[in-house]
Amino acid sequence: VDALRLASVPAVIQQFQEANEGRGSVRDWLADLLLRKLDIVPSRESSVVEISFKGADPAFAAAVANAFADEYQKITVQLKTEPAKKASSYLNEQTRQLRDNVEAAQARLSKYQQEKGIVSLDPNRIDVELARLSDLSAQLVQAQSAAMEGNSRQAAAHASALGSPDVANNVLIQTMRANLAMAEGKFADTSQRYGNNHPQYLAAKAELDKVRGALAVAMGTVSRSVGANAQVLRQREADLRAAVAEQKTRVLELNRARDELGVLLKDLDSAQRAFDAASQRFSQTRIEALSEQSDISLLNPAVAPLEPSSPRVLLNTLVAVLLGTILGVGLALLLELLNRPLRSSGDLKDMLGIPVLGTVEWQPVAARTGGLRSLMRPRRLLRLN
Repeated sequence: VDALRLASVPAVIQQFQEANEGRGSVRDWLADLLLRKLDIVPSRESSVVEISFKGADPAFAAAVANAFADEYQKITVQLKTEPAKKASSYLNEQTRQLRDNVEAAQARLSKYQQEKGIVSLDPNRIDVELARLSDLSAQLVQAQSAAMEGNSRQAAAHASALGSPDVANNVLIQTMRANLAMAEGKFADTSQRYGNNHPQYLAAKAELDKVRGALAVAMGTVSRSVGANAQVLRQREADLRAAVAEQKTRVLELNRARDELGVLLKDLDSAQRAFDAASQRFSQTRIEALSEQSDISLLNPAVAPLEPSSPRVLLNTLVAVLLGTILGVGLALLLELLNRPLRSSGDLKDMLGIPVLGTVEWQPVAARTGGLRSLMRPRRLLRLN
């Protein structure tokens, strides 16, 4: 109706006014009228559909049939594109939301990296830190052993200088002890020869006191060096212990940062995958929504026929003759059954129920032609049973 602009034709409007007295819509009235004369026949062996329209005007009938075919193509395109357009609008909104989710996840990841000072999540970094922790732990064990040994030597040196191996085995102490032995031997020899006031005796005693004082000073120096060495070992142990604790904290922090960063990366990856899938679906749906290609093809457009499709005069005449013959024969048989005449002796017996004594056959008298043949023809025949 809209394609042919039939609703705006004055003659059609006048017919509508006469038919419905102005009630309803011209467009709906025309659509209903055209549908009554439209015939659609699908093919049994294929998907081909034949559209035919009956009308008094051949050109108008062909135009209406072609208009129905064109509108059917447009409707199929509309039925395909309208859902795609709605889905495209929905996916467009979802894509924007998913893009916002990706940006939010990326912002959280960047903020966390800035707060923790993480440039990249290198898997080898944690291995390096673990190796360093293992090395520091080994050094701490060695430092603890050395500190314990240093403390033992310091205690021995403080208890008895000569009993300490570090003091006794010192080269300077050994040399000075040898000098002390020589000075003691010389003093003993001098004391036997001279008196206590003799210059030789006084000189030997002064030398002996000097050697003894030097030995005492040297032993004190060596003892203090042993204590200082023990202090250095204890300090190294403390430093290594602090380094091990700090390295443990660093490894734990790296593990925690790796776990939290891994969660943020998974969130970002999930958001990115959802966004990519929605974007791909949106692009595909948008292409489908913009597609105006119909799956229906018009094989043979309708043309105005040269001969009318109906009525078929010859066929209708033959059908009328055949139906008239059948109706006449049927009517005769019906009348025969309703008012049956007597045509034989058997009919008389069947209808009256009495035996037949005889029959008289009547033959009309033929015209006189003269001759022997006419005299010999019987006039009446009587037959007795």
